[in-house]
Parts: sequence; C-alpha cells; structure tokens
Amino acid sequence: MTDALTIRAIAREDYDHWMPLWDGYNAFYGRSGPTALPAEITAATWTRFFDADEPVHALVAERDGELLGLAHYLFHRATTSIVPLCYLNDLFTTEAARGKGVGRALIEAVYAQARTAGVARVYWQTHETNITAQALYDKVAERSGFIVYRKTV
Repeated sequence: MTDALTIRAIAREDYDHWMPLWDGYNAFYGRSGPTALPAEITAATWTRFFDADEPVHALVAERDGELLGLAHYLFHRATTSIVPLCYLNDLFTTEAARGKGVGRALIEAVYAQARTAGVARVYWQTHETNITAQALYDKVAERSGFIVYRKTV
C-alpha cells in the first residue's frame, strides 16, 4: 500500500467494489446464504445513497484504487434534541485493512460530516461479541450504557 488512504463519498461507479464490502458486512452479522438480505433491500439501500431526499449517506475508504471499507450513516430527528442526530448504521473494513486505521478514519469522516451538517451527536451499536471493533470504539467514543431491545412486527 503506497498511496494515502482516501475517505470519500461513494460514487455510482463504485457499485462493483462496494458490493463485496456490503456482502462481507452482512456475512459478518449472519446475513448470508439462506439468511441473506433480499436483493431488493440491497438495491434500495444503494439507490438511497444517491437520492437527495433520503437522509442515508455512504462513505468509502480507498487506497491504491481499492475500496477497503464502508460507512453508512443517516441523519434523523429526535425528541431529545432540536438538531438532528447521526446514526452510524454500518461500518465495515476488509480483513486485510483491520488494525491499520481504516475503521477509525471512516468514523472520523462521519464525525466530520455530522459537524458540517450541524448534528449534535453520532452514535452506533455493535454486537456484544464484536470485541475487536469495541477496542476501537472505546478509543473514539463513549459507551452509552443503553441496551437495545427489538421485536419484529
């Protein structure tokens, strides 16, 4: 790796290089094979990145022309704040890029996007077993102490 790491907004021509990252992210969380996300969800997610009316955004990390990671985030209103909040929905790097500052750079870029948008707070969640990611997250943010509950309806 000779070129500097670049964090940038995703571009339409990134699709073929974004897709393996997206597939890797979903596989990491057990959404592959018979439990894979339906293709229409992936298609809708991709389309949202380029729709100015959508609050969903995507950044990619690139080095030497190769995409090494992604960050998907969205801005939303909250009952506890006048200004919107930013939810870092997805963060993923290739296995080869882990431990090399790519994840941190993506998080910092989301922070910068949030500041530019006048957002009060960036937050995210991870699975309790994702100890490797938590080692990074503990350095760049504080744990909220909240426990997530969910129910499919």
